[in-house]
Amino acid sequence: MKNRVNCSWLETKGIAHRGFHNNIDAPENSIKAFERAIELGYAIELDIHILLDNNIVVFHDDNLKRLTGIDKLIEDCTYDEISNLNLQDSQEKIPLFKDVLTLVDGKVELLIELKNRGKAGRLEKKTYDLLKQYRGEYAIQSFNPFSVGWFYNNAPSVIRGQLSGSYRKEKLSLVTKFLLKNLLLNSVSKPDFINYEIKYLDSFPVKLQKLRGKLILGWTAKSEEEYKEALHYCSNVVFEGFEIKVIDHCNK
Repeated sequence: MKNRVNCSWLETKGIAHRGFHNNIDAPENSIKAFERAIELGYAIELDIHILLDNNIVVFHDDNLKRLTGIDKLIEDCTYDEISNLNLQDSQEKIPLFKDVLTLVDGKVELLIELKNRGKAGRLEKKTYDLLKQYRGEYAIQSFNPFSVGWFYNNAPSVIRGQLSGSYRKEKLSLVTKFLLKNLLLNSVSKPDFINYEIKYLDSFPVKLQKLRGKLILGWTAKSEEEYKEALHYCSNVVFEGFEIKVIDHCNK
């Protein structure tokens, strides 16, 4: 087993949400958005799904409609079906995760969110198979505690994060929401850090994790004001839509 990597960058580097994107020529989770983040020296937060043909792609939504106009679940597709779709009104396509790894190549760090609402195993194993060949620094995270827990059980050297928040808009049972927003399944995920919705960073579950010495991140600041306010409650904030200076982390 390889030695556990250093995760200090999670506290000190600006983390660009879905790359440093815009609504013109660099849509979220696109190669252009990742190139812009690399140019600015930001770590990259991105999302991955597994397709019917076992290819892993970088894409946020469960459904293709918002970004491509096609009303279909992405995990019901093969890469051949979606490879030529344009993202929004740009010329950018949905990238393969392996191609993003080749592009980044350790130039900046990666914060990789696994989009898995089901049983853990297939996406996680395919992801780790790719990451074993990758030499750059990275961490994984997921809202699904069993997805994060898969890495604890099968690849414990990988830095793991538990995503959570209010779950106000999620179509889940009240019991499931209660367990997830209160981080009561951390015994399953065994996370190294918590990444919590910034509007609720002052909530009891987050305070408790902080008291236990857990690294706390926040998602997602969409203005400098939100970013600076969130830094009062956590070590770092995932951001989008504006530029930051890394020194901001030292001036909380």
